[in-house]
Amino acid sequence: MMKRLLVRFWREEQGQDLVEYALIVAAVGLALITTVNQLSQAVVSLYSSITEGLTSIGASGQ
Repeated sequence: MMKRLLVRFWREEQGQDLVEYALIVAAVGLALITTVNQLSQAVVSLYSSITEGLTSIGASGQ
């Protein structure tokens, strides 16, 4: 009885698709988080350089 139950449990693939989709969603989410983090750092760097440029223009114009 227990052996048949374990064999049936081992062969059952009903939840396998759900686990695969969850892994795919997790991988895509991790890639998106990494990309957004890198883009935000680039935007902050660009904003800092623009601010420095405007400050130097304002200082030399006075």
